[in-house]
Amino acid sequence: MRIALGIEYDGTAFSGWQSQAHGNTVQDAVEHALSKIAGAEIRIACAGRTDAGVHALEQIVHFDTTAKRPDSAWIRGVNANLPPQIAVRWAMPVANDFHARFCAISRSYRYLLLNRPVRPAMQHGRVGWFHLPLDVDAMRNGARLLLGEHDFSAFRAAECQARSPIKQLHRADIAREGDMLLFDFRASAFLHHMVRNFVGTLIAVGKGKQSPEWVGELLVSRDRTRAAATFDPAGLYFVGVDYPPEWGLPPSRGGIIRP
Repeated sequence: MRIALGIEYDGTAFSGWQSQAHGNTVQDAVEHALSKIAGAEIRIACAGRTDAGVHALEQIVHFDTTAKRPDSAWIRGVNANLPPQIAVRWAMPVANDFHARFCAISRSYRYLLLNRPVRPAMQHGRVGWFHLPLDVDAMRNGARLLLGEHDFSAFRAAECQARSPIKQLHRADIAREGDMLLFDFRASAFLHHMVRNFVGTLIAVGKGKQSPEWVGELLVSRDRTRAAATFDPAGLYFVGVDYPPEWGLPPSRGGIIRP
């Protein structure tokens, strides 16, 4: 049978999601724990890979198994074999043609940016930081130019493996809560480093180095070398995934990480 899981993790101590030869990835830890419960080797597919230092409130994965276990075993049993930074939130059987990645219709990310002169201590590893004042209205004006279906090559990492740079960006919001800026993005899918490149570019606008219109010019140029540097992964959270209702998955309940 095929099982889907909702997983949350603190990515600070891991080398990203995807399994690597040296280990220490979220995928490695989850597969190891699942294999113990299944009594056989388990391989998983995820909705969206995250980089080293990036967190997730509700990553969705699926796997196939012949082991017959109650849903609780795929939650409590697996969690008992996971490091404390990773937890399965829910588990359920799904149709055999469900795929965590290919059946998704949108994915959401939030970036938390501490905007004050002094670096974070208590929130170290969980928020990004920028020390100079930022003009949020100018940043919002720049972010609006990203909405819609575009070729996002200007915000794509050189090592990105996506077949196409064309994505549909549904949401690009920025809010301030005290010293914290909250960036919210939702898209059909994201390119490698796409959100972190958005944030770096919008910070360049917020500090007055560039105009909001510059964001649109970058988008049209499709030239990654003209955009700002990729920003710190620490404040990035994979919030959740949306699927068509016919798959019967719980609504995305990753929640919104608060400052």
